[in-house]
Amino acid sequence: MTQAPTTPLVVTSRDDLRAARAALSGDDVAVVMTMGALHEGHAELIREARRAAEHVILTIFLNPLQFGPKEDLSRYPRTFDDDMRIATDAGVDLVFAPTPDVVYPDGDPGVRVSAGPLGDVLEGTSRPGHFDGMLTVVGKLLHLTGARRAFFGQKDAQQLLLIRRMVRDLDFPVEVVSVPTVRESDGLALSSRNTYLTPSDREVALCLSRALARGGEAAALGPSAIRRAARAVLVEEPLALVDYLVLVHPSTLQDVPEWYRGEALLAVAARVGTTRLIDNTPILVGPGGGRLDVFSQPDPNGTTPAGPAAG
Repeated sequence: MTQAPTTPLVVTSRDDLRAARAALSGDDVAVVMTMGALHEGHAELIREARRAAEHVILTIFLNPLQFGPKEDLSRYPRTFDDDMRIATDAGVDLVFAPTPDVVYPDGDPGVRVSAGPLGDVLEGTSRPGHFDGMLTVVGKLLHLTGARRAFFGQKDAQQLLLIRRMVRDLDFPVEVVSVPTVRESDGLALSSRNTYLTPSDREVALCLSRALARGGEAAALGPSAIRRAARAVLVEEPLALVDYLVLVHPSTLQDVPEWYRGEALLAVAARVGTTRLIDNTPILVGPGGGRLDVFSQPDPNGTTPAGPAAG
C-alpha cells in the first residue's frame, strides 16, 4: 500500500523556524523560495530538491520589496491552502510562511543587497529596484533556513544569474541549482501571473514561446538569424506589446555579436492585456546548435563553455 504524503510542518516565526530547522536530521537541507500561488513549475523545483537533499524547506513569502510603485501587491494571488496541497504532494518537510513584520522587523530595511549594473537592464529597466528587493530577501532566507542548496527556475533567468552572482561575490555557503522551465502542453511557460490572463489573452501569450522556439530553430545560423526568426513571430501578433526581445550572453546580459558561438540567452518580455509576461530559452549558437534545457554553470570570468544541444 502506498503511504499518503505527510503534511509539512508550517512555521511563521524566526524562533519556530530555528527550532524546526534544528530538528531536521543532518545538514543536507535544500530550500525552494516562492511568493505563493504555487503551480507545477514550483512542484518540479520541490521534486528536484527532494531528489537531491535529505530535507526540503519551502518558503512562502510575498516580498513587498520586489513590487514597485506601479505594481499592485494586493492583486497578487494568495492561495495558501492550494499551496499546501502542492507542497505536501511534492514532498516538502517544512514550510516557512512569515509575514513582512517577521522578515523586516524594523520596517523597510536600511541596508539592502544591491544588484549592481546587472539589475538595471532587461527586467530592471521596467522594474527599478526589483532585483535589489529580491536579492535582499533571498539573502535573508538563505541565512534563516541554513540550506546547503537552493533551487530556482530557469524561467527567471536574470534573477537566477543575480542570485548566483550574490552567492559567489558574498561567499554564501550554498549551491544554487537551476531547474528547466516547466511549460504547459501548448508551450506557455508556467507562471503565477498566468492566472491574470483571459482566455483570449492566453492565446495571444503563446506567441512568446513560439518566438523562442523559432529562434532556437535558427541557432545554427548565428545571432542575427536567431533574432530575425524570433522577431518575425512577435510581429505577427499585434496584441502582444513587446518590451524587449534580446539574444544576450548568459553571464553578462550583453548582446552577443554576430561572430559569437556558444551559449546565449534568448529572452522576451511583453504585455498581454493587463499582464506583463517574460520567457526565455538557453541556446547554443553555431553549427549543430539549438535550444538547451539549462546553461552550464557560468565561470567567474563571465564566460560559459559550449555544451551539447538539447534539440
